[in-house]
Amino acid sequence: MNSYYENKLTTNEEKALLDELLAKENLTPKDRMAIPVQEMPVQDPDARIHTMSEVALGYTKTQAQLEALRCLQCKTAPCIKGCPVNINIPAFIAKIAHDDIQGAAAIIRETNLLPAICGRVCPQEKQCQEPCTLGKSLKDVGKAVQIGRLERYVADRERAQGIIALPDIAPPTGKKVAIVGSGPAGLTVAADVRRNGHEVVVFEAFQKGGGVMVYGIPEFRLPKAIVQEEISKLEKMGVRFEYNTLIGKTRPLMALFDEDGFDAVFLGVGAGLPKFMNIPGENLVGVFSANEYLTRANLMRAWDTGRAATPLFPSKRVAVLGGGNVAMDAARMAKRLGAEEVHVVYRRTRDEMPARAEEVAHAFEEGILFDFLSNPIEILGNEAGMVTGLRLLRYSLGEPDASGRRSPVPIPGSEHDEIFDTVIVALGNESNPLLARTTPELAVDKHGHIIVDEEQRTSIEGVWAGGDIVLGAATVILAMGEGRRAAASINRFLAEH
Repeated sequence: MNSYYENKLTTNEEKALLDELLAKENLTPKDRMAIPVQEMPVQDPDARIHTMSEVALGYTKTQAQLEALRCLQCKTAPCIKGCPVNINIPAFIAKIAHDDIQGAAAIIRETNLLPAICGRVCPQEKQCQEPCTLGKSLKDVGKAVQIGRLERYVADRERAQGIIALPDIAPPTGKKVAIVGSGPAGLTVAADVRRNGHEVVVFEAFQKGGGVMVYGIPEFRLPKAIVQEEISKLEKMGVRFEYNTLIGKTRPLMALFDEDGFDAVFLGVGAGLPKFMNIPGENLVGVFSANEYLTRANLMRAWDTGRAATPLFPSKRVAVLGGGNVAMDAARMAKRLGAEEVHVVYRRTRDEMPARAEEVAHAFEEGILFDFLSNPIEILGNEAGMVTGLRLLRYSLGEPDASGRRSPVPIPGSEHDEIFDTVIVALGNESNPLLARTTPELAVDKHGHIIVDEEQRTSIEGVWAGGDIVLGAATVILAMGEGRRAAASINRFLAEH
């Protein structure tokens, strides 16, 4: 039994505490600090590894109100500064405390158009919750107000009530904007630009919209129906989507201006080129990038063996290389796809893992094994070219590196072999070079990231960029923040031209 299931109030106890708190005219900071953190109910681990349904079940109304009452409503509101899109967090939380869902939703949507998504997948513990005054007062960031869970609660309640809140659209301007990529940055730009009355067309390389939210993040973490609902809202606003269109190949970037008559273009194509280790054996059958593995499972539904659009590679013993959120997603997906044993191989310890603590905890609960202080130097195979195992080296931890994490130091003579039939490489992504190669006017850095100024403008007039193609691997909310800056700049540009 771990802390995720311990120290929880019963429903009756929760309700009694809430009634007692709401009966008080004014809650003191001491009263608020005494309210326990409301843990998110989740599916039982033994049951959930056999299903793709969402692991986290969401707050009850009582839990959400109790968690909202923990907020100190401090005047400095450091949580707002920690939010990449500057949501008025104390204001929407105050609405939840008094069960005003529509009021809370209206406040959130002033700056965040994807609250159901951000509430599920954004690393609030490293953003809005990290500077929370309550967490600092209790000397534990884990005891900060659970802002992300409350944001999700509002969005889910709003959706359950059948409320479709569409923003007002300004009169048509006659200007056309092309959005390349339908990930979080692209969708944010599409909404903000469309609100100003401009015609908007989104070009997406895949057959479905949503970008990494659809092909990268598993159903058990982010149900795809939620992403589709957000796209449907944009369509109701008049945004048009063109799928299976790869700008830079299907159509040159500059043709959007010269042939299609667009007045502005936003590039939000993500960073979809997987990194590999460049060790012997990476070309063996049974080696996957996490990108490919998750795309097959998420977008192409490999788990639905009767109707899948792609075959499922049979795995018994899987090694996932890496320690980030993508590694956790791949490992937990492999478990659900029938692997008997899944190992996460990481050259540091749990304390240095960049993955969200919640995702790591869920992986442990689901029986994922962690091989810390270990890293492969070769992928082993047989004469048929199939993976048979890994040759691994053990590590110790040295001094902190530039990121603040202790550097892994190889231990000489510690080589050893382990049996695996599948290896998933989850070491992050690089920028897809397609646009840069086909558009020489577009300036990029040595990593292939598009270079932008403080308003997300690129080296080509009339072209903006944001999200992973600029930042490298980033979060949904950071990509949205760049999208909002770009949209504001595009709207100003179109007003002047």
